[in-house]
Amino acid sequence: MASSIEVGGSWSTNEDIALCQSWVNISHDPITGNEMKFHHMWSKIHGEFCQRSGSIRTEMALSSRWKLLNKELGKWRNALTKAKANIQSGQNLTDEMVQAQMWFGAMGQGKKSFVHFQCWEIVKDCSRFKIIPTGPPVVMNETPLHDSTSTDSPLDSAMETESPFVPRPPRPIGRKAAKAKRGATSTNDCVQLLEQIAKSATLRIERDLKRDEMDKAREEAFVLQQQMAQEKDIEDREMKIMAMDTSHMSPETKAYWKLRRKDVMRKKLFNDDGPSNTDWLNDENH
Repeated sequence: MASSIEVGGSWSTNEDIALCQSWVNISHDPITGNEMKFHHMWSKIHGEFCQRSGSIRTEMALSSRWKLLNKELGKWRNALTKAKANIQSGQNLTDEMVQAQMWFGAMGQGKKSFVHFQCWEIVKDCSRFKIIPTGPPVVMNETPLHDSTSTDSPLDSAMETESPFVPRPPRPIGRKAAKAKRGATSTNDCVQLLEQIAKSATLRIERDLKRDEMDKAREEAFVLQQQMAQEKDIEDREMKIMAMDTSHMSPETKAYWKLRRKDVMRKKLFNDDGPSNTDWLNDENH
C-alpha cells in the first residue's frame, strides 16, 4: 500500500489511477450503481480510494479532482472521435494519436496536451466515455439507403418511382485514379496539419519573446528605481554632513566632521569616491 500523502498536496499519477478505478467500481456496480444517491456514492468511492492508495485526502478533495479528470477525459474522448473520423486509409495508430492531440489542444479550456493515458484505459469502456464511431452515410447510386426525409404518405406522386427514364448510375473510377485521389487527399491533410503545427509554434515563440521583453523591461525599471533610491539616500546623508553643527563638539569630533565634509566636497568637485587622508587635516589652505 502506498504511503500516506499530505492533505492538499499535488495529485500523483497513482492517486489519479486509484480515483478512476474507485469511481468505475462504485458508480458502475451492476447491483447498486444506478440506485445510489450522490453523497452515498462518493462516500463509498472515498473509502475504496483510501484503501487503494493509502491517501488521507478528503471526500470533497476527491470530488473536486474528479471534476477536473472528468473534463479532461471527456475532451480526450471527443478528440479521439474526431481523429478516428478523420483518419485516412493506410495511416496507423500513431497518426491517429497525433491528430487526437491536435484536436485536444485546439479545443482550449485547459491543458494543451492530454497526459492521463492510464486513467483513460480505465474509463474508456464506460458509457460516459465510450467512443461512438461516426462515418459517411451508406449510399447506393447516390441515393441514401435510409432517407429520413422519405415518407409512406399516399399523397406522394408515383410518377417519379414508376418513370421508365431511370438515370444510369455513374461509372466507378479506376483503381489507379482512386489510388491517386486518395494519395492527393492524404498529402493535403498532411500539409494542412504541418501548417497548423508551424503556425502554433510561431505564435508560441512570439508570445514567449513578448513575455521575455516585458520581463526584461520590468527588471531594468526595477534596477533604475533602486539606483535612484540609492543616489537619493547618499545625497541626503551628504546634506546632513554639510549641515552638521560642530560648534559645541570637541576638537577631535570637529576634526572628524571636517574630514567628512572635505570628502563630500572632493566627491562633488573631482568625482572622487576615495577616502580622505590626513593631508586634508594638515592643509590649512582648505
